Amino acid sequence: MKLEPLFLQGEADTIRLGADMALAVRPGDCIALSGDLGAGKSTFARALIRAMASDDTLEVPSPTFTLVQTYGLRVPVAHFDLYRIADAAELDELGFEEALSEGICLVEWPEKIEDYLPDSHVTLRFSHENEGRRVEIFGGAALARRIQRTLDIRLFLSESGYPHAERAHLTGDASVRAYEHVYAGDERFVLMDSPRHTPGPIIQDGKYYQQIAHIAEDVIPFVAIARHLKHQGFATPAIIEVDLDKGILLIEDLGGGSVLDSDGNPIPERYLESVACLARLHGLSLEREFAVGDGVVHRVPDFDRDAMQIEVSLLTDWYLPWKRGSAASDTERSEYRAIWDDLIGELQSAEHNLLLRDFHSPNIIWRPDRQGIDRVGIIDFQDAMIGPTAYDVASLVQDARVDIPAGLSSAMMAHYSALRAGAGPFDEVRFLADWHVMAAQRNCKLAGIWVRLMQRDGKPGYMKHMPRTFAYLETALSHPALAPLRTWCIKAGIL
Repeated sequence: MKLEPLFLQGEADTIRLGADMALAVRPGDCIALSGDLGAGKSTFARALIRAMASDDTLEVPSPTFTLVQTYGLRVPVAHFDLYRIADAAELDELGFEEALSEGICLVEWPEKIEDYLPDSHVTLRFSHENEGRRVEIFGGAALARRIQRTLDIRLFLSESGYPHAERAHLTGDASVRAYEHVYAGDERFVLMDSPRHTPGPIIQDGKYYQQIAHIAEDVIPFVAIARHLKHQGFATPAIIEVDLDKGILLIEDLGGGSVLDSDGNPIPERYLESVACLARLHGLSLEREFAVGDGVVHRVPDFDRDAMQIEVSLLTDWYLPWKRGSAASDTERSEYRAIWDDLIGELQSAEHNLLLRDFHSPNIIWRPDRQGIDRVGIIDFQDAMIGPTAYDVASLVQDARVDIPAGLSSAMMAHYSALRAGAGPFDEVRFLADWHVMAAQRNCKLAGIWVRLMQRDGKPGYMKHMPRTFAYLETALSHPALAPLRTWCIKAGIL
């Protein structure tokens, strides 16, 4: 794959390219840096390494005499200068394959080992052009596409009026989205990098998983819901600039405050205020359609039977085979689906409103300098649906990534009920029954997601949440309405 050549006017552009490239690379990537002496190879490599280290002052010596310099960063980097090697066989002594298996390799003078470079490598060929430098980029398609993406983001920032903005890795999540901090003078923004979903295999009724589960496939829902919630007085990020087609957003940075303390424990005051935020949201009039602009309107989908069923099926499709070492039988699947059909049927008469869908600690920014629910920054709502309001309360009270003490859980439920009852008619008994069903639905889904993230996506870190997920599921199954599901789980060897 070959990208359009770049023209770099001076050293600052070369440094910016290296820093931007640091946001595109992943473990196992090899970047070959080709070109004459003084063409910018070492400047580029130094900028990439410093960006990976988040340290502009990091000492990055040239490996001309040592042949290789290694850096134990967020992703390990090995910087090779092969000008002085006489034979490619020397690579074994330098630990090239080991470095590539653990992190990223930057290779100057790659011509010395051309036959030994992995097929997936990408070459950056630097050459002098007038007073600047020309860079040709070509090679393995996977890495080249990621490089093109980071170049697209740089172009987006330039066209938004921030051509010299500095970018820094912020975080990714369990989806394909990634986030960056963008610094422009005294301003700091968040950039959301959210490319359009690639359709998956057809599962049922001519639809793939994302369609059935109503998972956002582009950034339109995020923009629509963000603006709607802000208009209603909630603390969502302002949308600064947007490219709907490419899925790139520049948004307000709400800060870094957490609802957890420094040890990762829930802070009661902050969770109770987050509950108040939900109580206010669920008390609003139901709206389904929100304008985005240029004639684009987002219609919020329903958290319908098919969506609920496809989510809980993750337990039988992923968790059960991992847990038992054997797939669920047809009978088990049929019984499980029938139980959920009955439970979902009972939810049809539940209170319905806008659901944020993932309202828990990773997606809540605490803003101590504000008042009331304005202290509760909301940053994840692109998968919002219309469904039983009990779902969001279950998502918060049974925070998937935090152990919520029983006393705090009870206080949160009581606080929510009191706020809702104080604002108008509210059937607390019915709500509690719906809450247990939604809590069970969410935890059955999560059990499957943790295994899928480990086995399919290579993200085993989420498995640490499994014990908590099943402790929460036990609580959900304590309601009499969930007795059939509890019996099925025991028979299947899940509980």
